[in-house]
Amino acid sequence: MKYLYYLYQLCVAIPIIIVITILTAIEVTVGTALGDGHFWGYYPGRWWGKIILRVLLIPVRVEGRKHLEENQSYVFVSNHQGAFDIFLIYGFLGRNFKWMMKRQIRKIPFVGFACEKSHQIMVDKSGPKKIKATYDKARETLQEGYSVTVFPEGARSFTGHMGIFRKGAFALADELQLPVVPLTINGSFDIMPRMRDWHFAHWHPLTLTIHQPIYPIGQGPQNVDAIRRQAYDSVMSALEPQYQGFVENPDQ
Repeated sequence: MKYLYYLYQLCVAIPIIIVITILTAIEVTVGTALGDGHFWGYYPGRWWGKIILRVLLIPVRVEGRKHLEENQSYVFVSNHQGAFDIFLIYGFLGRNFKWMMKRQIRKIPFVGFACEKSHQIMVDKSGPKKIKATYDKARETLQEGYSVTVFPEGARSFTGHMGIFRKGAFALADELQLPVVPLTINGSFDIMPRMRDWHFAHWHPLTLTIHQPIYPIGQGPQNVDAIRRQAYDSVMSALEPQYQGFVENPDQ
């Protein structure tokens, strides 16, 4: 069955994914040039994520949507098991949000240009002014009533386990006194671990667990640290047993 699945990917899924990715990037680029960047920066990407997982025959389960309130901005923080995290969150979180993503993504043909035009937040750590500009843009997005999604580990896992959570997203939530929503992803590492980028995907179910929002208990460094620890524990609590526990990520 494994080799039949590989053959299906080669002959059917991969050509469809390439075409739908290019068409989505063009749609986002043209749409943002003509109209609302917040609309075009989310809905085409949402369907792109859904279609890719459907074409690859990956079953998806989402738990905890009941925890989210309408018209509430959130800072979503998730573990980063692999490349399929993007498709899962984009396609199935069900909230209009902006990504905080590495600026290197800007170099990906079609995709990088579309991300820039749709007002995704490119994290540039090349200097203090660049870092400030990144967080100014994230702050503006949240103040407009939208949400942001962050991988606070800053890099994909090499083992499926979690590394450390950096403070940036939590400091932003603290400054604006917004709730943080932890997300746990299971299955992405099993589909395509980081060491097998650009290889065939392995079939494996995906699960997105949306935890209860964590509301600020004050403001300042103590609140940032408390929420960061609570978010980390929440994400860890829903990981599959084989990925429980901290493993240092040398890329952090």
